[in-house]
Amino acid sequence: MADTNYAPRLRGHYNDVIRSKMVEQFGYKNPMEVPKIDKIVLNMGVGETTQDSKKAQIAADDLTLIAGQKAQVTHARKSIATFKVREGMPLGAKVTLRGPRMYDFIDRLVTIALPRIRDFRGLNPKSFDGRGNFAMGIKEHIVFPEINYDKVDKIWGMDVIVCTTATTDDEARALLKEFNFPFPEKQ
Repeated sequence: MADTNYAPRLRGHYNDVIRSKMVEQFGYKNPMEVPKIDKIVLNMGVGETTQDSKKAQIAADDLTLIAGQKAQVTHARKSIATFKVREGMPLGAKVTLRGPRMYDFIDRLVTIALPRIRDFRGLNPKSFDGRGNFAMGIKEHIVFPEINYDKVDKIWGMDVIVCTTATTDDEARALLKEFNFPFPEKQ
C-alpha cells in the first residue's frame, strides 16, 4: 500500500460508532478503557509435511494471499518419533496482522469468507479464552476470494485468533458483535 493515509472502513466505524456503543453498554469512565482489537493471528498447520516438506511453503504462499502480508513457515521445536517429526522440520505457516491489514482482514472474513462456509450456523459464542480473546477454526481455506480454487491441489484448515484488549469475555463478545461477527442469538 503506497498511500500512508489509508484508513480502513472498519477502523472508522470503530472510532465513530462502536466506541460510543461500548461506553453506553459498559459505562467506561475513561475513553482508553474501551476495548479494541489488538491483533489477529492466522495459523495453518499442514500435517502432510512429513512426506513432502514443500507443502508448508505452499501453505505459506496461500496464507500470504489471504492475509496480504508475508506468512512465515513454522518449524518443529523438537522431534516426535510417533508422528515422524524431526526437529527443525517445516510444519505449517502463520502470520500476525495488526493495523490497517487487520481491519481489512476482518472486513473480508465477516462479509465474504464466513457466508461462503457450507452449513454455517454462526460462530461458537463459547470460543473465548476467559481473557477476551476469541479463537475459531475454518475447515477450508478456499472460502477466501484470494485463493484460486482451480490452482489448489489440497484444501487445508486454518485457525483465526482475534486478540482484544477486553478484560472479560462479555466485553469481547460485545465488541466482536459490533464488528458484525455472526454469533447466534441466545438459545
